[in-house]
Amino acid sequence: MPLEDFIIYVYCCVDDTYSQIIQEPLRHRGFQPKLTDSEVITMEIVGEFIGKDQDKGIWQYFKTHWSDWFPAIGSRSNFAKQCSNLWNVKQHILYNLSEQLNAFNDPIHLVDGFPMPVCCITRALTSKCFDREAGYGYCAAKDKKYYGFEGHLIVDFHGVICGYTFAPANIDERDVLQDMTDGLHGLLIGDKGYIRPVLKEGLKQQGIDLQTSLRKNMVDNRDKLFVKQLVSTRRLVETVIGQLADRFNIEKVWARDLWHLTNRFSRKLLSHTMCAYLNHFLGRKVLKFDGLVTI
Repeated sequence: MPLEDFIIYVYCCVDDTYSQIIQEPLRHRGFQPKLTDSEVITMEIVGEFIGKDQDKGIWQYFKTHWSDWFPAIGSRSNFAKQCSNLWNVKQHILYNLSEQLNAFNDPIHLVDGFPMPVCCITRALTSKCFDREAGYGYCAAKDKKYYGFEGHLIVDFHGVICGYTFAPANIDERDVLQDMTDGLHGLLIGDKGYIRPVLKEGLKQQGIDLQTSLRKNMVDNRDKLFVKQLVSTRRLVETVIGQLADRFNIEKVWARDLWHLTNRFSRKLLSHTMCAYLNHFLGRKVLKFDGLVTI
């Protein structure tokens, strides 16, 4: 679809969802912002999709090319503040879209993590960014140590995001898994890093069957075809993470505090989910983002 139609679709979807989840005014004091919250979130979603992953870039793009559509756009600092203050609203919209796509009721979900380095490992000792908030971690996929955070993601069998968080890189991914599984049930597929009998038992009590491939020194009595299917199916979450990293730059940490990092993290996931939502209702493959918009 043309970019103009994409902006209209996104705005209508955001505005409809916003009116459902926000029953009372968010602001009770001071001047109301000139841009509506729906306009700001629309600009963020569209900006992220076309590769503008920083507040400045999004603001500058719409100020230059779409001022007729967003005539109330003001200063960059006010735009950035309004974006950050809406992080929780974006998370609610993301949840609503995932719910409409029936992602939480899917009997199969996939989980994985990805690195979010704050800075080069050689600069970690002198860096002031996220002091006492970030941590040292190891990325097995890239075979390297890093200083920063680790993102955690759960998607359904079609690739729709339905669970997410980020934590210091030194926090074990098994320790945050149960925080993301509210409302889920059925089969949850992870990699070897999620092996922990106590975790598996705890999830079982929630109605979740955690299955992973086993390490070489462990005896696996499961059917070999079942294990092969587990490994093959789990690649879908790697595809989603690849999209988030390549198109939305989710692994880059440009923020300088947790408030703004939370906003960046949330809007990238929301932009991905919005595109999946539009693909679904246009009869396209949910994760086929190429060709969705003609720029």
